[in-house]
Amino acid sequence: MALAPVQRDRGATLAGSLANRLRTQILSGAMPDGSRLPSIRKAAAEFGVSKNTVVEAYDRLVLDHLIAAKAGSGFVITYRGDDSGRPRHVSEAVDIASLLSAQLSQNFEIRVGDGRPPASWTEHSEIKRYLSSNGRMLPPDADAYGSALGFLPLRQQIALRLQTQQVAIKEDNLLLTFGANHALDLVIRAMLSPGDTVLVDEPGYYPLFAKLTLAQVRIVGVRRMPDGPDVDDLVAKIQTERPKLFFTQSLGHNPTGGSITLPVAHAVLKVATHFNLVIVEDDPFADLPMSAANRLATLDQLNNVISIGTFSKTLSASLRSGFIAARGDRIATLAELKMLTTVNSSGHVERLLHRLLVDGHYDRHLKRLWQRTEAAATQVQADLLSGGHRIYSNTKAGYYVYLLLPKGVDDMALARAGAQEGIFIAPGSLFCLDKNSPLARAIRINVARASNPKFYEFLLRRLHM
Repeated sequence: MALAPVQRDRGATLAGSLANRLRTQILSGAMPDGSRLPSIRKAAAEFGVSKNTVVEAYDRLVLDHLIAAKAGSGFVITYRGDDSGRPRHVSEAVDIASLLSAQLSQNFEIRVGDGRPPASWTEHSEIKRYLSSNGRMLPPDADAYGSALGFLPLRQQIALRLQTQQVAIKEDNLLLTFGANHALDLVIRAMLSPGDTVLVDEPGYYPLFAKLTLAQVRIVGVRRMPDGPDVDDLVAKIQTERPKLFFTQSLGHNPTGGSITLPVAHAVLKVATHFNLVIVEDDPFADLPMSAANRLATLDQLNNVISIGTFSKTLSASLRSGFIAARGDRIATLAELKMLTTVNSSGHVERLLHRLLVDGHYDRHLKRLWQRTEAAATQVQADLLSGGHRIYSNTKAGYYVYLLLPKGVDDMALARAGAQEGIFIAPGSLFCLDKNSPLARAIRINVARASNPKFYEFLLRRLHM
């Protein structure tokens, strides 16, 4: 294999640039499974870098599970497809998303680990009645594709809502999507390439980890504290990893339930501005009456922040509708990609949502939902604390509480034990890149689904043995 001297990629270290070049060759199949990499000494000479640079680059590839050190053979390529013929990154993405598959199953009596509220909290608001009547009011062009940006009147309504949340925005700064996951996918496709590095909250949103893995992007975790990202860890990771994006969730964080405080939000934005790092803020609870002043999109006014919203967590997951709010140039790029991949989002669903918003039904529903969520969070936290359990954050925002497990209790074993008793549990290790992290030994609890006494009896039996 002929090797040319490595050139430093823009915004990357020399070791990162070397790792990116080798990663691309491995993932493309140019360096097949089982082949040997040059020795550290030989690689340093042929790439025109120091031996320390080669060591660091190889270490990165080891962490990505692309190569391994073999006694007597040096470093060997270990990237290959699984038995189904799928590339490894596809198989790994599917494995990461395994909890989502379990959530879609209905074979659990108690779904305390589910990411969504029960249908009775959402779909019974006004949706069914509007679905039955909406068809009689559709205009003649309702079946046309329409603009790739999405239904204009709905974008205008969303812009008005964001303006009340102190974000100066117009409809041209909005792109409608098939929910937040579609929005994340578009951002990843448009702004990242295989081998790029990104930062994420850790613990964090595991479906995002799966998407990034599928895109062959290198993922580095930033410690998530009860009051937001650990700013010192964020700075350290930016300096060593040279990431392209930082994905984070400010309010009602999934899975910890914590929310960013104003001082931390200011510090995060100051760091991102200094290092020219784009932040992608996932904001599924944007419409709930929480403090808009702490949101990164509000403080930044979408200069360096891309905001993602959805109706899935507040109205109905079945509607599959969300949006991206960003600078006009970024929205234009994302709209082109949306047109190429899905042509457009659902005009019928967007018209339905528009009617719910303009008629005031959505706001009345949100008021009921927030009252329910606050009451449930208060009760669940009280029940857990009275049972002698530890929670990571006592913030009452969003749907989640993160229960820290006692030393010696395995979260995956607890989830398997729960499944045997009809209880769906979300293990903390699935939300962590570092499976040895203390925060991996936990479970996510959905306050909207944690009222069954059988669940608390299960915890007492299993955690206080």
